[in-house]
Amino acid sequence: MNDVSPTPAPDLATLVTDWFDWSEAAKALGVSVNKVRTMIREHELAAAVPSEGAGQRVPAEFIQDGLVVKGLPGLLTIFHDGGWDDREAIEWIFTDLDLPGRPIDALRENRGSEVKRRAQVLAH
Repeated sequence: MNDVSPTPAPDLATLVTDWFDWSEAAKALGVSVNKVRTMIREHELAAAVPSEGAGQRVPAEFIQDGLVVKGLPGLLTIFHDGGWDDREAIEWIFTDLDLPGRPIDALRENRGSEVKRRAQVLAH
C-alpha cells in the first residue's frame, strides 16, 4: 500500500457551469427519463453529482441540437474501458488541454479526432 493521499475530487460545479437533471436531459433529447438512464448506463452520456447535496446531473454541453454531441459516446467508452468512472471522464472533458480549448469544445466543433487520440493514450 502506498502512503500517497488521494487527491480530492475536483469541484465539477466549477468546471461545468450548466447541468441538466435527468428529466431536463430527456426533454432536450426528446426521449424518456428511462432512456436517459439507459444512455448513461451504456456510456452514451455521462452523469455525476456536481456538488454536495445535488443529485446526479448531465453536463448540458453534452447535448447539442437535440442530440448527444458527436464523438462523446466513443470517448466515454474509451474511458470506461480504461477503468475511469463518469466523474473522472467529465473532469477530463471539461479541463482545458490546449487543444485549443477544452475537449468538450473540440467535440462540439466537430474536432474530435485529437480528443479521441489523447483519451486513448490516457485511458490505457
